[in-house]
Amino acid sequence: MALSQPSARGRLLLWPRLLLLGDSLTEHSFEEGGWGAHLADRLVRKCDVVNRGISGYNTRWAKLILPRLITESTSAENIVAITIFFGANDSALKDLNPKQHVPLEEYAANLKSMIQYLKSVNITEDRIILITPPPLQESAWEKACLAKGDKLNRCNATTGEYAQVCVQVARDCGTDVLDLWTLMQKNQDFSSYLSDGLHLSAKGNSFLAAQLWSRLENKLSALPSLLPYWRDVDHTNPEASLL
Repeated sequence: MALSQPSARGRLLLWPRLLLLGDSLTEHSFEEGGWGAHLADRLVRKCDVVNRGISGYNTRWAKLILPRLITESTSAENIVAITIFFGANDSALKDLNPKQHVPLEEYAANLKSMIQYLKSVNITEDRIILITPPPLQESAWEKACLAKGDKLNRCNATTGEYAQVCVQVARDCGTDVLDLWTLMQKNQDFSSYLSDGLHLSAKGNSFLAAQLWSRLENKLSALPSLLPYWRDVDHTNPEASLL
């Protein structure tokens, strides 16, 4: 039997969306134990968690594709929060990784540009969370680079400069920010948060998920569960419960 088209009574259900925008640290977040998967599990039946992490990208490229990912007419309306998580590639050393490197001043300008674009499609500052790059464990990342025939192409002090700029952009633009670079280094040995010196380990994913949830909970706590609990459905007249 064919399903009937949605009526005014049984209108299309649109799930609110939490959009994750970033580089490989976001792209990998839906892997087993990933921070995006943690959030999706917490928000099931309340909100779709949409992964728009693009491995290897920097803010220069992200700024260009953002209008292709979110438009006012088709996708911005039901976005309840968005994370912007860039800097790990922008902060690559220019001489050793010129393709991904973005100068510090341009990095700041690109983040501001993305925030301004989101505001232009009616995603307000209170729904935007910037995330700084995590700290870099140089000896581990150097091993990863050498295995590919490359030299160490990042350093933690430089990454920290980008993290500080990210925090300042959030202050200037009125958005929330998660300073992962600083928070992870409150634990003197932060290497356990990283799998290869750059990307997050299982512990790092859990840490980020917990820190981010503490910021998202207030924004998303009022979201209702979509569709009634199965015990609350009137089995003699399901239409009354479900349409």
